[in-house]
Amino acid sequence: MTKVFLKKNEERRVRLGHLWIFSNEIAKIEGMSSNGDLVKVFDSRENFTGCGFYNANSLIAVRMVSDADEFDIAELFRKRLHSAYDFRKSVYPDRDSFRMVFSESDFLPGLIIDKYNNTFVLQIYSAGIEKNIDTIVKILKEDFSAENIFTKGEEYFRKMEGLPIDNKIYFGEIKDEIITDGRINYKINFSTGQKTGFYFDQSDNRKFFGELCEGKSVLDCFCNSGGFGLHAAYGKSKSVLFVDASSEEIKNAQGNFLMNGFTCVSDFVQFDVFDYLEKCIAENKKFDVINLDPPAFAKNKKTLATAVKGYEKLNRLAMELIEDGGVLLTSSCSHHVNEDMFLESIGKASVKAGKNIQLFYFNNASMDHPSLPAMDETEYLKFAAFKVSNK
Repeated sequence: MTKVFLKKNEERRVRLGHLWIFSNEIAKIEGMSSNGDLVKVFDSRENFTGCGFYNANSLIAVRMVSDADEFDIAELFRKRLHSAYDFRKSVYPDRDSFRMVFSESDFLPGLIIDKYNNTFVLQIYSAGIEKNIDTIVKILKEDFSAENIFTKGEEYFRKMEGLPIDNKIYFGEIKDEIITDGRINYKINFSTGQKTGFYFDQSDNRKFFGELCEGKSVLDCFCNSGGFGLHAAYGKSKSVLFVDASSEEIKNAQGNFLMNGFTCVSDFVQFDVFDYLEKCIAENKKFDVINLDPPAFAKNKKTLATAVKGYEKLNRLAMELIEDGGVLLTSSCSHHVNEDMFLESIGKASVKAGKNIQLFYFNNASMDHPSLPAMDETEYLKFAAFKVSNK
């Protein structure tokens, strides 16, 4: 097995639980490896540190897999897939659909698996997982009764790893699924849905949101397939207005609303959210509760300043539309925008909107998206609830 030797002190972060070794942290490599091969990692004093997947095409040169010197890779995958699944079933015993594997957070670096009943949708972002995908597929079929297995990844992250830009069907077929998340049924259209088809990371936050909406007028911005707004309807809201720039997502949200048999006043609007909020301000409209769940504004550090300004503007516009004493629920899924930056942007928005705000709830991603304390890259979602009052 190829040996990778680190520069002085570069092993400290790994020994604290971080799972990435960057290319500029490597002093030398002994032996020849193909991308995706397992390599042995040593510190500058030639002490064994662990094993990981190697990728010469990535800034993340090694993704650590084990601190053992020798192990069976197939058994490691089997053990960790079962561990990940068992944990999800312990926190969501009544659900059959959830994020089953969350990459490094489940010690399966570069692998994401979303389970929709017996359909398993994969995202692969490491050469090591790509090289061992047949083993993973075999385990999903044999141990988890998988009926359909296919990939639906983001080009941006596969390009960063030097992986080919393609999606594959490994078993079965791609067909729509109907899942239950929280109290709501959703039809999942994998050909039009974003990410793997559904945002499981907001499941717990959607449930919290729905409990605030009884008798309220609700605006759900960036509604996607309707998640937050549908929970508002279930929570006996007076009315729900769904807004998204995507015609497909508006169609999905409307279909899910009808499938669940909700009867509250509803409207479904295809519109750019920023433009729609400004339109509502011009028309002097008001809402009791507004939810903001935008896509990531910062894909990398270069776009960070622009992203923070975007969050500030978005939240300012929403605050101007909220009734005195109403509630703003707002999210950021940009990893590079940390909690302090996010909350600071909302604070600035309140000043510009001339509003008093009180933070009364804060959360991250749902329980099927665990994080590693030593690896802040495994944290990304921020969800905050504010009471908004006139000054």
